[in-house]
Amino acid sequence: MELVVLAGGIGSRFGGLKQLSPVDGEGNFILDFSIFDAIKAGFNKVVFVIKEENYKIFKETIGNRIEKYIKTAYVFQNNDNIPESFNVPKERSKPFGTAHALLAAEKDIDENFLVINADDFYGREAFFDGANFLKNKLSENESLMICYKLKETLSDSGNVKRGICSEEKGILQKIEEHEISLIDKNLVARSLEKEPSQWKNIIGNELVSMNMIGFNKDIFKYISKGFEEFLEENKEELSTAEYFLPSMINKLISEKKLFMKVIKTDSKWQGITFKEDLENFKNFIKNEKISQKYPKKLWN
Repeated sequence: MELVVLAGGIGSRFGGLKQLSPVDGEGNFILDFSIFDAIKAGFNKVVFVIKEENYKIFKETIGNRIEKYIKTAYVFQNNDNIPESFNVPKERSKPFGTAHALLAAEKDIDENFLVINADDFYGREAFFDGANFLKNKLSENESLMICYKLKETLSDSGNVKRGICSEEKGILQKIEEHEISLIDKNLVARSLEKEPSQWKNIIGNELVSMNMIGFNKDIFKYISKGFEEFLEENKEELSTAEYFLPSMINKLISEKKLFMKVIKTDSKWQGITFKEDLENFKNFIKNEKISQKYPKKLWN
């Protein structure tokens, strides 16, 4: 089993490269803990999808720490892999989103794989949930979504965006992006995919995707074809359009080309969306080490 880490994003609301903010006294990042947990769950290779300009800092920090524990590869997300029939505007330097980032990793993937974000802490149990599914022989259409309860994925520092998942009998039907807010002590959400969209009360037990997704390696033929269709559909808006994993998944599900099992994890999610979240996460990790969930020195 292999792990694909989407690590190309700059956290604009956070104010910097939040993936590389130390969260403990040993200089480890959130990502160190995710990889530590993935190794415990049986993953034997990690592929980082990064911006080329960030390669040196990735290699000199987390790469040097983990390479003796797990096979490691680096791939760059850029706009060089766009089909020749499409002209990307010269002013666009930003890549085309999370599904495009995953496509960049295709040549380095040989087995069933799990996708995660670099700046999310998923909890060890979630990696075991993913591993138990991916250890099986999967058809090219079989996939996995690890889902969390919405109320467990919020920030005290501001509104967040979450993909709320609809499922039937444990199979994902759709992901719909919402903005989530706390107004007058009431948890409310509004769809970002419907216009006009009104705030509505929610209870917080809704299932959400945090981009922890498992695939058979043969999924890439669908992602590649879907990317070409996306470019064709958005050829007049290629300066701003983005090819996101949720929209790709929704399209493949609607075409019955993808069947995605939903696993509701009890694992504790943590993230750093705003600067204020960093101190909270540091305290969380400190307590995890006190309880001996993680060793004082993560990498010896």
